[in-house]
Amino acid sequence: MNFPRFELITLCATLCVLPTRAQDLPSRPQPQDPNAKFTIQSCVSEFEVSRIESTKAGYQYWFVGKEFLDGRTLKMSVVKPHGATHPPHRHSEDEFFFVLEGTAELFLNGERKVVHPYASFYCPPNSEHGIRNVGDTELKYLVIKKYDTP
Repeated sequence: MNFPRFELITLCATLCVLPTRAQDLPSRPQPQDPNAKFTIQSCVSEFEVSRIESTKAGYQYWFVGKEFLDGRTLKMSVVKPHGATHPPHRHSEDEFFFVLEGTAELFLNGERKVVHPYASFYCPPNSEHGIRNVGDTELKYLVIKKYDTP
């Protein structure tokens, strides 16, 4: 199955139906409020080039920032050929990765595996993990994570 890039990004954003960041939509209801009323306007996030954040390896785009829904996030990372956003690392939160485009090498607790589009990768809490681009084209992947919040 071969999805055009725009349709896949739109599908992922639609499935998540969550705003990008709290500061972008100040009137958005907060889930902690028992009287919160969510609307289609406050619950859909669409990709906007102006909100791309550059990184040393490419760029990232936050569809959902950690200020919303008690730390749950959805981010797209784009990594240039043969690059990585950072070396393998550990943290207390678990994460899911979903490869949209390109060729990724996944790392988990000393093991490595090369994958292609439509592969997912679960990283348990406190595991050493990483992802890097081992291809000659951009690597695009989604990161789903719930940050620890006070």
